[in-house]
Order: sequence, then structure tokens, then C-alpha cells
Amino acid sequence: MSRTTATVAASLPDQWEELVTTALLGTDRRTPPGVAPGPQAPSALLDAAAAATVRRRAGLRPARPAERLRPALEDPRPPLPPAAARRLAALLADRPGASGGRRGAAPDLMELLPQWLQAANARGYAPPPQALPALLDAARGRTDLRPAALRFAGPRALWLARLNPDWRFALRAAPGGGPSAPDLRDLGGIRRLWQEGLFAERVTLLTALRSRDAAAARALLEETWATERAEDRLMFLDSLRAGLGPDDETFLERALADRSRNVRATAAELLSALPASALAARMAVRAAACVAMDRTQDVPTVVVEAPHECDAAMERDGVVAKAPAGRGERSWWLGQLVEAAPLGTWPGRLGGRTPEEIVALPVADGWQGELHGAWCRAAVRQQDAEWSRALLGEPSAPEAGGPGAVSLAERARLLATLDAGERAAWVAGFIETHGLSEAFQLLGVCAVPWAPPLGRAVVDALNIARDAGSYPWSFSGVMGLAERCLDPSEASRLDALLAIPDEPEDAAPGAGSYWSEAFQRLVTTLRLRGAMLAELAPEEPAP
Repeated sequence: MSRTTATVAASLPDQWEELVTTALLGTDRRTPPGVAPGPQAPSALLDAAAAATVRRRAGLRPARPAERLRPALEDPRPPLPPAAARRLAALLADRPGASGGRRGAAPDLMELLPQWLQAANARGYAPPPQALPALLDAARGRTDLRPAALRFAGPRALWLARLNPDWRFALRAAPGGGPSAPDLRDLGGIRRLWQEGLFAERVTLLTALRSRDAAAARALLEETWATERAEDRLMFLDSLRAGLGPDDETFLERALADRSRNVRATAAELLSALPASALAARMAVRAAACVAMDRTQDVPTVVVEAPHECDAAMERDGVVAKAPAGRGERSWWLGQLVEAAPLGTWPGRLGGRTPEEIVALPVADGWQGELHGAWCRAAVRQQDAEWSRALLGEPSAPEAGGPGAVSLAERARLLATLDAGERAAWVAGFIETHGLSEAFQLLGVCAVPWAPPLGRAVVDALNIARDAGSYPWSFSGVMGLAERCLDPSEASRLDALLAIPDEPEDAAPGAGSYWSEAFQRLVTTLRLRGAMLAELAPEEPAP
């Protein structure tokens, strides 16, 4: 480079800064070098800026070419049928609020997307490539969609996610999504990622490995357990819920001595879900010392003597000493002991009775709510269907809370321990007795599509509410569930409900029109769901 060229090149930044300053101040206050003030100054400034821009670009040194992108992995799954591909595009194009508020009789397409994804995944289809950006955007906005959306999106979505920061969640959520994530059969790669990966990658790896080889996942965690941060230990420990078994007991017993109270509590909870564990046995001894039979009464009665202290051994086994605001300490400790004790403790302790007979026994001194509530939590934790049935009681019982459950939320958790058919039959009986106002939480745990008895019970209850002139807005949550969960074949039974009913004198103004509109939306949505499933099943793809 000659001295003149070097001087010009060195002066270019200074000239550019001078022109920028002139533009900011305005040509009436400052003009470019060599230009007199006047009407020609703005044009002269623009000309000078254009010339300086050309000089700057001409003086740039060529950069190294970027590495060529590797092509995305091929997706071996069969493509969607054309009608299903068009349906997917319509579902992804629907956005909340696009209708300006009230939807009227129009279905909520975004609420149908989860079911569509589930059906498409069950049939093993691959998405159209042009749908992937909208699919990733939908999964970004709704975390509940992510597992099904990423499974359907396949390897091309992960390829796209590495190019767009907005979609990086896909790399964290999908096993094998990160650029360095190994195949689960690659032991060296697994160990390297576990030692060097980001926290989210390590959680994903541990979860995926746990589902494949529970012992290998636990061994990997044990290697670095002592050096992990407390909040990370808690998340890693929580991954052991999948595939929890007796082989995990030794590791979990050591975790009872952890520095973090939350880690200790989680380890104790997991151990209490293993009825044969040493912790469960210790809790059984403590709980049995607090609950006994009083046979001196005319009617056998359960008596409770809650703990008078929470000693260090109890705390080590996960009992939280400090009670929440509004709770007595002794009842708080009792609930934790009974909740963690194996349910098999109680028949022998209470006269060889069955769970149903135990739950029916009177409990002295007002301890029934605390004792039954703890048994409810134990039944859920230990997934004990026999105790769940006893605590649920008959669905037609006069008390909506049941003999043992302290709330409808507790009943919903108990129902989740039963098989799908039994669950649906129980909720149908509950609706027939108590109506829909108490049943919303219970409906949420029933398998989709609802079994015929449950579907009929819901439709009949809605029809009764409609004929009574009830406020339709009070049933909007149930209507929304029905749109997603009723079997599409129920649509033909609902045609008779589409007309605007005669409104009783004490009915809410306009209720008839709203009911007709709600049933119209329900019927339209059911038929749309039926069409969706038919579009996905014109032929069976190869597995």
C-alpha cells in the first residue's frame, strides 16, 4: 500500500464521522468541508455520504466464507396425507383473539391442535417441511404442546432450532437435540456430555437415560452428586421418579443426609413411595404409635395421639418440623407420618379390617379430616387403587366431598390411580347425583375421548341446566372440556339441542341464545374432530 493510499484509508473513518456529525446538527448550522452554506448544502452532504459509503465498502477486506450448513437429517416417516396437511396448516394459522373476543359458534382450532398432534404421532407421520416454522412458533408459545409438537416435528425441527434463537427451547426439550448430544448407546459420549454439558442438556440426558436404563442413569448421577449445586441436585433427584424401584433405595438413603432441606424432602418422598424401604418401615412404626383402636366404646373407634415433638430422626426422614401458618404442629407432624407410612400397615393395626371398613370407622376427637386426608395422600403416592376406592366412596353419596377425601382436588388425585374405565364410570355416577358444578376437576382426569357413560352423563347434565334457564357462562369450562373430550360420535345426539329453548320466567336474560350458540359450537367442534381423525387414517403407514 502506497503512502498516499494509506493516508486516504486512514482518513476515511474521520471523514465519515465528520459527515455523521454534520447530518445530526443540520446543514443550516454546519456544512460538509468545502461547501458553502445555502440551499445546495443538503444535496452536497448526501453526495459526500454516498461517495464515502462507496469508498468504505471498497476498502473492506473480504471475510472468510462461513462454513457451509450441513443438511438436515432425513425424516424416514411417511408424509401426511394431503387433507391432513391442509388441516394442520389451518390449525396452526388460528391464533387466540383472532376472532376479536367472543367466538360465537366457531370452534377454537388451537385447542384442537394437541389432539391432532397426538393422532398424527400415533400414526407415525412426518410433517410437511413448510409447516415447521409455524409448528415451532406454536410450541414456543405453549409449553403443553412441546412434547407432542417436537416429536411430530422430527429431526428437521432441531436443525432449524440451531439457526433461530427463538426456537432454542427445542434443543433443550428434545433428547438428542443439542449439537453434542450423543446416542444413548454411546457410553463415552454420554459421559462426556454429563461432565461438560449445560444444565438443561444434562437434565434431558438423565431423563432420557433413566427411561432406557434406570441403573445406568442413577450411576451417572452418583458420580458427580457431591459436586452438584443444591438446586441442580433437586432437579436431578426428581428425574428418579421414572422407573423408581428398590435398587434406588441405597442412593436415596444417602440423600436423606443432604445439606439441602428440599433435597432431603424429595428423597424422603421417593423412599416412602417404596413400601418395602427402610424409611417406610420407620414411618410405619411412628405412625402406628399414633393411631389405634378403642374397643371400649359401643362402636369400635379409631383414636389418635399425635406426636408431641419432631425429633432429629424424624427430620432426617423428611418430616418438616415447622408447620405452615394456621396449622397446629402436632396435626402437621401426624399428617406427614401417616402419609409416608405404607398403607399395608393399617389392616393389621386396626383389627384386620379392609380399607373400606377402616375408612368407615368413626375417628375420635375430631381427627378424622387429618387422618383421612393423610391416607388420601398416601394412596396417591403409593398408587394404591384399593385404598383410593375406599376413600372415594360411592359417587352417589350425599356428601360431594366423600368419606375420606377432604376436597374435590383430593378426589381427582385419587381417581388418577384407577384405570380409565373405572374412572369414567365413577365420575359419570358423581355427575348424575351432584351435577356439573362440582365435577369440573374430576372431568379433567378422565381419559380422552370420554367413555360413552361419561359422555352421556355430561350431555344430560348440560341439557338439564339449559332447560332450567341456568347461567350458561357458569358452564363454559365444562363446555370447553366437552369440545375437546366428548367422543365425536356424540355429535348426532346433540342436534336436538341446537334450537333456542323457551326461557323460564326466572331465567337469565339471553340465556337461551347463549345455550344454543354453545351447543352449536360443541356440535361443530365434534364434527371437526371427527373429520380430523378421518383425514389422518386414509391408510396405515409402515411402522
